[in-house]
Amino acid sequence: MSTTPIVQFGTSRFLQAHADLFVSDALERGQAAGPIAVVQSSGHSARAHRLQALADPNGFPVRLRGIKDGSLVDTTRNVRSIASGFSLPGDHDAVRRLIEQDAEIIVSNTADAGYAPREADSTTEFSVAMSYPAKLTWYLHKRFEAGGAPIQIMPCELIPKNGEVLRDLVLTLADRYPAPFRDWLGAQVLWVNSLVDRIVSEPLEPAGAVAEPYALWAIENQPGLRLPCSHPAIQVVEDLEAVETLKLFILNLGHTYLVARWLTKLKTMRDRKQFVRDVMADPEDLADLKDLYQREVVPGFAAHGRRSEAETYVSTTLDRFKNPFLDHRLADIAQNHAEKVRRRISAFLSWARKADAALVMPRLDALAEAHATGERCEA
Repeated sequence: MSTTPIVQFGTSRFLQAHADLFVSDALERGQAAGPIAVVQSSGHSARAHRLQALADPNGFPVRLRGIKDGSLVDTTRNVRSIASGFSLPGDHDAVRRLIEQDAEIIVSNTADAGYAPREADSTTEFSVAMSYPAKLTWYLHKRFEAGGAPIQIMPCELIPKNGEVLRDLVLTLADRYPAPFRDWLGAQVLWVNSLVDRIVSEPLEPAGAVAEPYALWAIENQPGLRLPCSHPAIQVVEDLEAVETLKLFILNLGHTYLVARWLTKLKTMRDRKQFVRDVMADPEDLADLKDLYQREVVPGFAAHGRRSEAETYVSTTLDRFKNPFLDHRLADIAQNHAEKVRRRISAFLSWARKADAALVMPRLDALAEAHATGERCEA
């Protein structure tokens, strides 16, 4: 039996407050695949102190602060799921042995930039300058050469169909290796799609994080799937589309709608709000958002037969928006605003009206139309 069956690429505060915390909770109940070995793959020496603190047997803190079910939450959890830490390139041989022999599940969160192709990807000689998919390809090839035991890959990057995207990148890179390796990647490696959600607002030093109480790890089911642990925040679903539409068309749509109103008020210097929580503390803004959800958003989900789950998700979303501890800047959400209107609001209108063309959504229609014509309207 492997001593560290879960190998994690990435040391981000998100993973600390998400997968690492879930596995830690589950280990206490005997409901995890096992401890985690963390690999810092970027080669940044400045993060060495974090890696050491992550693997401290005494654990590291994750502070959960916010609102859950209408009540204030402010509690600290001690995370002790990480048994060892490795840094590239110094621990390259140890990581190779880990992937060859111990790994059963590989988890990653390397941010979008980690998937971007790099010049070093063009060779089969390992380099810390490689992209994450290229590094993974190299290590998986070593596992293949060592006997090729089956393995499961679970990316947590916020990319739609992230498991399939990573699989396709690795298969393309595998063209540089012997053909049997590519066949093995398709037959013996399970590529898992998932969607993760938790706002992690700040790091703690030397390790740990502050996060909201809400958390989700939605994992798309498939034959042979093995969960890294059992946890209330983990949902196994047959199709991630249902989860993705809730997040995109309720939480993300709500953010974009709030920002649209805020930007309009800024033009007349009538708004000094900085954070989402400031908007939620304004009775007029809060009432308008609730009314939008009730009259325009929930009916769209109801047209798809999903009223109840939408109403529940709206309630959870409002709690998340009201989080008094979270500095979620409106100006940050406003970046790439026109594109967000297209992906969150215009796309919702199209999706909802596929089920019911007669739906009346005047505020969302006005906002989508204004941005379609390059204008900004009073939302």
